[in-house]
Amino acid sequence: MDSSNSRIKHDYKPLLSSHRIKKVEWFVAGLALPFLVLMLGLALHEPNSEARKQLPASGENATSIAIPAIPTIPELPGDPLPIAAPLRPADNNANPELEALYQKQSDHEQLEIVIRRGDSLDVLFKKHGLNRSDLARIMRLPEAKNTLRILKPGDIITLAHDAGDIHSLNRRVSETLSISVNREDEGFKATMLAHPIEYRTNHAHAAIESSLFEAGQTVGISNRMIMDLAGIFAWDVDFVLDIRVGDEFTLIYEEIWQDGLHIRDGEILAAEFINRGKSYRALRYKDPGGNTNYFTPEGRNVRKAFLRAPVDFSRISSNFNLRRRHPVLNRIRAHKGVDYAARSGTPVKAAGDGKVIFRGRKGGYGNAVLLQHGGNITTLYGHLSRFGKYGHGTRVRQGQVIGYVGRTGLATGDHLHYEYRLNGVHRNPRTVKLPQAAPIRQEYKEEFFGRSGPLLARLDLLRRTQLAVGPIPSEGEE
Repeated sequence: MDSSNSRIKHDYKPLLSSHRIKKVEWFVAGLALPFLVLMLGLALHEPNSEARKQLPASGENATSIAIPAIPTIPELPGDPLPIAAPLRPADNNANPELEALYQKQSDHEQLEIVIRRGDSLDVLFKKHGLNRSDLARIMRLPEAKNTLRILKPGDIITLAHDAGDIHSLNRRVSETLSISVNREDEGFKATMLAHPIEYRTNHAHAAIESSLFEAGQTVGISNRMIMDLAGIFAWDVDFVLDIRVGDEFTLIYEEIWQDGLHIRDGEILAAEFINRGKSYRALRYKDPGGNTNYFTPEGRNVRKAFLRAPVDFSRISSNFNLRRRHPVLNRIRAHKGVDYAARSGTPVKAAGDGKVIFRGRKGGYGNAVLLQHGGNITTLYGHLSRFGKYGHGTRVRQGQVIGYVGRTGLATGDHLHYEYRLNGVHRNPRTVKLPQAAPIRQEYKEEFFGRSGPLLARLDLLRRTQLAVGPIPSEGEE
């Protein structure tokens, strides 16, 4: 064999043997079969494919092949997503007129306008390129003239339009009423829609482990309701200094629902607070004259004639002490009031109904207000940063703001100095026995006891079983 032939044999790979050819064919077939099965599955999945039409039906010698289901992608709607479509009602109890309105408006472009100071419909229509002739026709409607002419900041107007031509316009007029203007064949038509409020009764029970607010959050009640609870018992319980771990509260309260949605909590109907083992109870009663107050089960007013503390404070920086060393003068000087530490500018409230007999600068008290109350009682509020709107000689009601916390006069920090005097003698505001407010009038007592009986029975049940939050069947609302 010559060298050239030898070189060719060594330069080129030999042909595959028949045995190796068979292996390759089986390998290619193994790859092709799953691909064919997948293509057949796609053809079967397509409802209009010819392959599916020609396959034999079940029971006609058809071969069953298990093919995994292939998910489909839903078609996207042709119209763009509305900017602010009306909300659909939440359940079957929702207003059917609103559902019909949603269906009618969903075919047109939606626009939501939030009213700002100085806005008018004419300006807004021009700004958004809306048909101002349509606006003129709408404003000729008596309902529209009465409800759309005056706009308030924060109001929301929702429109449905087609290239600026108005098809509908909606505005919430009040909590229970809205106006809906819609284009009809003969012109625009205005409809007033009612949004009735439904009152439901709920309850809550919790024990305090760290704070009153955290206890409320664990049973799902709002901070506002916790504040209402503290306000009811503020004359008997110091919610800053007297709260202890293990204290408990139980509430029966209203929930306000509208169009199938819970929109807010209502009033506390009955409450019990157990502080250091002592129980305090309060029942809400609205008398025939329209006056609403909370009373004990015996008919005494829960509210006292005076607030225990006339300011929301973080701590007591100095208590009533006739032997206290003055922090500025550095000598023993009686402290004949209570100092409540609070941020500068915190509102100071009148502790009780009374008359302003002094308002101005008063020596070491700085800016001070002095109130004269019934029963020969006076209260003093010192170190104010500024005064409220009530001048000398004016009458004030309990809780009205008469000034703001500061550090004027002989003061080392922001606080309120508060004094309580009976017949000219200083008394400790934290421990003095406060006079009661007026009890239920005699002619209303029978009605009060009739209404309070079922509420007291439910409080007893909740107290015994310590139920968590849940609905209670209502036995009639006020």
